[in-house]
Amino acid sequence: MSANPNSEPRSSRFLELRNIQKWFGGVHALRGINLTLELGQAYHLLGENGCGKSTVIKIMSGAIEPSSGEIVLDGQTFSSLTPIQSLSAGIETVYQDLSLLPNLTVAENVALNEQLVRANGRLARLFDRTRLRQTAEKALATVGLPTDRAFLNTIVSELPLAARQLVAISRAIATQAKLVIMDEPTTSLTRREVDNLIRVVDRLRSENVAVLFVTHKLDECYRIGGHAVVFRDGQCVAQGPIETYTKTQLSELMTGRLIDAERYRTGKPGASELFKANALRSTGFEDIDLTLRKGEILGITGLADSGRNELALAITGVAPATSGSLTLDGERVCIRRPSDAIAHGIGYVPEDRLAEGLFLDKSIFENEIALIVTKLSNGLGVVDKSEGRSIAARLSEEMRLNTKDLDLPVGALSGGNQQRVLIGRWLTIAPKLLVLHGPTVGVDVGSKDTIYRAIQSLAEAGMGLIIVSDDLPELLQNCDRILVMNSGRIVSEFGAEEAEEDQLYKAMLTSKTENVQ
Repeated sequence: MSANPNSEPRSSRFLELRNIQKWFGGVHALRGINLTLELGQAYHLLGENGCGKSTVIKIMSGAIEPSSGEIVLDGQTFSSLTPIQSLSAGIETVYQDLSLLPNLTVAENVALNEQLVRANGRLARLFDRTRLRQTAEKALATVGLPTDRAFLNTIVSELPLAARQLVAISRAIATQAKLVIMDEPTTSLTRREVDNLIRVVDRLRSENVAVLFVTHKLDECYRIGGHAVVFRDGQCVAQGPIETYTKTQLSELMTGRLIDAERYRTGKPGASELFKANALRSTGFEDIDLTLRKGEILGITGLADSGRNELALAITGVAPATSGSLTLDGERVCIRRPSDAIAHGIGYVPEDRLAEGLFLDKSIFENEIALIVTKLSNGLGVVDKSEGRSIAARLSEEMRLNTKDLDLPVGALSGGNQQRVLIGRWLTIAPKLLVLHGPTVGVDVGSKDTIYRAIQSLAEAGMGLIIVSDDLPELLQNCDRILVMNSGRIVSEFGAEEAEEDQLYKAMLTSKTENVQ
């Protein structure tokens, strides 16, 4: 880890990877990666989950060591980096899991890295509270978060996912960084928050900071501009100015196959009503009336504070409605808890699969059968593992998991495969209605294609589906109808086949009294 005394002269080249190889046991994760990052430039690291993107950024940040190759950092050559070396050199990383400390306050999380670097990795018992507050206030203001004392003192675990994501980003820009790496930084952000983040990126570049985005959202890449770096199967298969590639070309480079960008939805919903909400009200929304037909895919969108998230939780019993009624298959149902929803055939794929959906240390098999363990058990509580494994194997095949090893821990899977496991689990109860909250958050383009085709197949079989998402292209490609929420109410309804993204976004920003239709 010592620096080579024959260091190179300083230039705009801040970080260079030379023939980086990485093996995990018998898996060849990186195959000779050569990559140069220059100050003041934006880079978009693109590729399917499992292609090596996360491995590369962990090598840059010092979280793991390469098996071979060289890292040239600010003119000095290293065989590998430690996390403190990386931070001290000005490399700040926002990982996909955010890596926040849930029991610390917002201010402590934001300013922690700065104090770690100043103390060379050895923090004193007490933070420098004055500097901590000043650092946090400046960084939070940059990403559009509150800077008042109450927010600074809020415990991070109490924040919604979108706010936690912005806190993680503000931590990355709190110091005098030279390279900011963001792994899926916009997965839970609304379009307005994304707009603000793009302005932050522009400011960083103007201050001669390099920015590396690991993302699946190509529209955001084009808006930011800069360079595309495409990985596939542990190799860099393309590099160049992003404007020189079309979306179709990038998708084909990432997956090795041509993926259709047109609408996935080709079927039509049935005539009979499956589900109805009448005058539904709770914290975050009121007077919600909606219907869903058998075989219909209904999209619900809106800004983070629109009530869309709370409505999804009410329908599925996670945070039940305080008044109003729900009807399923013509019968009124009472959904006071998730078990009630499951008993009536209503499934829920949550927004945060890592914290709310999966048992990461458990196997694929154990995750897939989690909802039907009782049905698979005899009077003594012994699970029929043979039948369970048969069910898990069938679901893994249906959801096209990239592994046949059902004993593999779910935490070892890529984000796309994790999401497929989670959706597959809900299919074990043969739901009549499936609510999918952000079904492709943090999922690569190939896995999105697989999940979208699975959604269409479920609708064709007569299942009703509700997709709650702020990914407008996702809704336009997959839904029959789209409801837009604002200030806790449904303000607009669109036929997805004829609607345009700008129409939806305008409705998201406009209250019902302003007559958006």
